[in-house]
Amino acid sequence: MRESFFKSRWKTLLIFLAVVGPGIITSNVDNDAGGITTYTLAGAKYGYGLLWSLIPIMVVLVIIQEMSARMGVVTGKGLSDLIRERFGVRITFYLLLAILLTNFGNVIAEFAGVASSLGIINVPKYVSVPLAAFFVWILVVKGSYRSVEKVFLYACLFYVAYIISGFLAKPDWGSVTNELIKPRLQFSAGYLGMLMGLVGTTIAPWMQFYLQASVVEKNIKVKDYKHSRADVILGSFIVTIVAGFIILTCAATLFKAGIPVNNAADAALALKPLAGKYCSYLFAFGLLNASLFAASILPLSTAFVVCEGMGWENGVNKKFSEAPQFYGLYSLLIFLGAGIILLPGIPLFPVMYISQVINGIVLPVLLIFILILINDKKLMGEYVNKRVYNFLSWATVIGLILLSFGLLISVLRG
Repeated sequence: MRESFFKSRWKTLLIFLAVVGPGIITSNVDNDAGGITTYTLAGAKYGYGLLWSLIPIMVVLVIIQEMSARMGVVTGKGLSDLIRERFGVRITFYLLLAILLTNFGNVIAEFAGVASSLGIINVPKYVSVPLAAFFVWILVVKGSYRSVEKVFLYACLFYVAYIISGFLAKPDWGSVTNELIKPRLQFSAGYLGMLMGLVGTTIAPWMQFYLQASVVEKNIKVKDYKHSRADVILGSFIVTIVAGFIILTCAATLFKAGIPVNNAADAALALKPLAGKYCSYLFAFGLLNASLFAASILPLSTAFVVCEGMGWENGVNKKFSEAPQFYGLYSLLIFLGAGIILLPGIPLFPVMYISQVINGIVLPVLLIFILILINDKKLMGEYVNKRVYNFLSWATVIGLILLSFGLLISVLRG
């Protein structure tokens, strides 16, 4: 009986390891250059004051990601495919255009992160950005889904750099606990904008498209769905932990010392005299890893979105000749995004931060489409949303819309 128990557990573990990937990768890519910049600014400007927001954001992230994974497993189709079939080509076109523009801003932000991180060790952006663009392009164009996924999973491991730097910064754990238990809300434009940025960078619209496309391409079946759900939950937990440590690192050092920063690279430099060179270097390395990681996946996600929506062939397992539109768009986004960063006088910080705020504004629109699809019994059968899921999801949509209006009103009054 004991031997049978261990065999069952071993089999479960092997199935999970076969299914794992889409959830962890998608969530961790969210800690990209724009995300790290946003978390850095949150900690440097508001101290531990915004840590509380990561808890409800994590809950919402699990709910949204789970719905996308469930639709991919049950229908075997990507999100763009389902939106086109249900709402028609015209609505799909406008949604794809909005996602394309938003994602392009994010792609530019990733190459800004590469330039900023390697600029710390005096590597000029005219060297670092072209090399990074070529690396991420060749990785996907010449690789298979399995090989690309392995590289992405290894990249996830390097986010531990931020956890280590957080402990090196020696935060006040009592204050951290207090802010988590008794949050102090503000209604200024800056605070609401930062809150919107945190939502937008942690739950970005592109994530739902990429996650569902990855689940479909990995050919995960309904019988293995519980493992896919565990993958999503684990990924959401990891991304929240990393984000929290970035905030508390900057809160314990930059906020405490009253040092203003404009981006994550500034923060890495400022950490050196405050928390030591190792903390500084780890912070900078984390930014480089995150930027390269996301510079690979964001264009990939966009290519999936557009090609699925237009009914074109797509997928990393296909050759260039089999999916020319897919690889063509992927290549265009990478080299155009990198090229813009090479232009003289491009302000790197506004590009990274504003892209995250736009994510937060676009997100509720996409969630409405997802909720309509996930509750369609003809499409999902017995796997439609439960009542609690619908309540929390619609509450999220309403909350994001109210937050967007609150931000707009605060800006206009300001």
